Amino acid sequence: MTYTIYSKTNCPYCTKVKSVLELTDQKHIVYLLDRDFTRQEFYDRFGGGSTFPQVVCDDKNLGGCVDTIKFLREQRVL
Repeated sequence: MTYTIYSKTNCPYCTKVKSVLELTDQKHIVYLLDRDFTRQEFYDRFGGGSTFPQVVCDDKNLGGCVDTIKFLREQRVL
């Protein structure tokens, strides 16, 4: 499984989900707002009003930090 994190700077939830994936040795890629994508591209992909971070596992959108941690627990990663 490969995780893709759509994040922004100064976001505590983005930092937390990155740390959890690093600590559990999960393969992940981090995309940063205004470097790798625009806010409009983010909303086009995840819907208007979506919050940061958004995490995708392979082709499945997991959601934010809380939903990602829940998924990792269900997969027995945590």
